[in-house]
Amino acid sequence: MTRAGDAAMGAGLVLVVLVGGLLELGPPGPSGPMGPGAVVLAVVAGVATALRRRFPVGCLAVADAATFAWFHLDYQGRLITTAPLIGCYTLAARRGWRAGVAGGVLTALCTLLTVRFVLSGDWFTDQVFNAVPLVAAATALGAAVHSHRAFARGARDWAERLAEARSDQARRQAAEELLEIARELHDVFGHTMAAISVQAGVAVHVMRRRPEQAAEALNTIKRISDEGLAEVHVVLGAMRSENLCTATATGSLARLDGLLDIPGVRVELTRVGENRTVPVTVDLAAYRIVQESLTNVRRHAHGATRVRIELTYDERLRIVVRDDGRPDGTSTTVGGNGIGGMRARAEKLGGTLTAARTADEGFEVRCELPIRKDNT
Repeated sequence: MTRAGDAAMGAGLVLVVLVGGLLELGPPGPSGPMGPGAVVLAVVAGVATALRRRFPVGCLAVADAATFAWFHLDYQGRLITTAPLIGCYTLAARRGWRAGVAGGVLTALCTLLTVRFVLSGDWFTDQVFNAVPLVAAATALGAAVHSHRAFARGARDWAERLAEARSDQARRQAAEELLEIARELHDVFGHTMAAISVQAGVAVHVMRRRPEQAAEALNTIKRISDEGLAEVHVVLGAMRSENLCTATATGSLARLDGLLDIPGVRVELTRVGENRTVPVTVDLAAYRIVQESLTNVRRHAHGATRVRIELTYDERLRIVVRDDGRPDGTSTTVGGNGIGGMRARAEKLGGTLTAARTADEGFEVRCELPIRKDNT
C-alpha cells in the first residue's frame, strides 16, 4: 500500500467514526453528545492509522490512548476501537509475532482498564470477552502475514541464489569448453604446422636432385593440410555443439598410425594389454598427448633418430613417449604451453603427466589416465 493509500485509510477511519457517532451506527457504546473533542480524537486516530506502517509501535499507543479518551469523554459510538485493531495487525505484520503479542497485550490491558474504570464494569464482562478476542484475532492475522512474507522473501532469495549459482556454473562450463576448444586448436595447428614444416624442408632439399621425392613431399603437405583443415572445421563446429567431448573427438588411438610418419626418425609403437576399449574422453586425451609429444620431437629434438611409444592398458591407460634427441636450444625447460596443455588434459580426467629429459639427453613424457565409467 502506498502513502496515498495509507492517508486514504486514515481519512476513511475519521469519516466512519464521526458519521457512525452522529448517526448512531455500529455496535452500541457511549451515548454522550458529539463535540469538538470527538472530532479531535477521531482525527488523532485517523492520523495514527495513516502513519501506522512507518511508526507501528507509537501509532498503536496513540490509537489506544485516543480510544481510552473517547470512552472517558463519553462520545457516541464504538467504531473508534477499529483504530487499535488496525494498529495491532500492522505491528504484528511489520515486526513479527513477538512485537505483535506485546502490542496486543497492551491493547487488551487498555480495554480492561476502560471497561473497569471508565464504564464501571467488572473485570470479566461480555464487553471484555467481545473485545479481547478481536484484539487476539487482529494480532494473529498480522503475525501470519509476517510469517508468509518472511517465507516468500526467503524463497525469493533462495531462488535468486540458485539462479545466480546456475549462471555461474554455466559461465564456468562455457569457459572450460572454450579452453578445451583452444587446446584442441593448439594441438591441431601445432601438429599440422610442424609436419608441414618438416615436409617442406624435405621438398626444398631434394627439389633439384630428386624431383619425384619433392613431389611426394608436396603431396604429403597437401594431405596433412587437408586433414588439419578438416580437424579445425570439426573443432570450430564444436562451439555450436552441446556435447564438447563428442564433437571434438576427431582424434583416436585407433588413428595413431597417421602420426608416426616423421622423416628421418624411426617411430616404434607398442601396445600392451588386452582391454583396449577406453572412454571417448580418455581416447581423445591420449591421442592428443601422443600427438603433442611427437610435435615436440619435430620441433625441439635435434638429431632424434628414434621415438618409442608405449601404450599399456589395464585399470589405467599408461602412455610413454621417449625420444633420443638433444635439445635444440629453443626450448630449455619442460614447462611450455604444449606440455602444460597435456598436463591439464590429464589432470582434468584425474590422471597425471610428467615430462623430463632422460639420462642420455633424450626426452620422455609419461602419462597415466584412469579408465572408469565417469570419464565416458
